[in-house]
Parts: sequence; C-alpha cells; structure tokens
Amino acid sequence: MKKFNYTITDKLGIHARPAGMLAKAAKTYADTEITVTCNGKTSKATQLMKIMSLGVKQGDVVTVAAEGPSEEAAIAAMDDFFTSNL
Repeated sequence: MKKFNYTITDKLGIHARPAGMLAKAAKTYADTEITVTCNGKTSKATQLMKIMSLGVKQGDVVTVAAEGPSEEAAIAAMDDFFTSNL
C-alpha cells in the first residue's frame, strides 16, 4: 500500500467539479483500490457522491491511499491530481 497526505488549498474544498475529475482519474486504475480519508471517514476515489459526502474543506488534510497491482502509478497520478487541482 502506498499513501500520502495532502492539505486542501482550494477555497471550496472538494466540490462537484474536482470530485468528478478525481473519480474519473481514479477509474483509470481499475485494478487498484484508491481511497480518500478525511476526518475519520473514508471513501473510494471512484465514488463521486461518497467523495463529496466526506465534506472536505479548505485546510483539511486528506490521506490518499492506493493498494493493488498499479499502486505505484496510481499514487503518483493522484499526487499530481491533488497538486494540480486541489
């Protein structure tokens, strides 16, 4: 399992647009489970509504984890995604 922590800098946190983009990016790695954890709640990164239900706000620290055959590539892609979009 690979994981990293990221502090959300987007003023609106993880709202509909970036949540949709995140789910789409995570689906690229179908053989690897990618999760997002914030404030004690965890969601699969491919599940748009569950990501939004985490209620991630600006300044929150999220933990992104990947486990599976493509975890190295998946975690690198998620790190790039969060840095670029959130």
